[in-house]
Amino acid sequence: MPTFEVTLRDGTVEVVDGADAYQQEGPMTTFFRRGEGREVIDSWSTRMASFRTADLLAVRRREPVAQPSLRAVAG
Repeated sequence: MPTFEVTLRDGTVEVVDGADAYQQEGPMTTFFRRGEGREVIDSWSTRMASFRTADLLAVRRREPVAQPSLRAVAG
């Protein structure tokens, strides 16, 4: 599951784990985990976090780093 790094106007960085999409909802930007097998944000999506859009400086998506299996390391 991807992770988003949200940089706020005051310089703090918030990490939103488990979200795979975001959209603006009025004055807020909300991060979602979409429903199983869903390609869009809909009623099956779960809200993970919201921030005032005016307070956002940057949103960066980080993909998870694949961990090597023990077999690959030992082999």
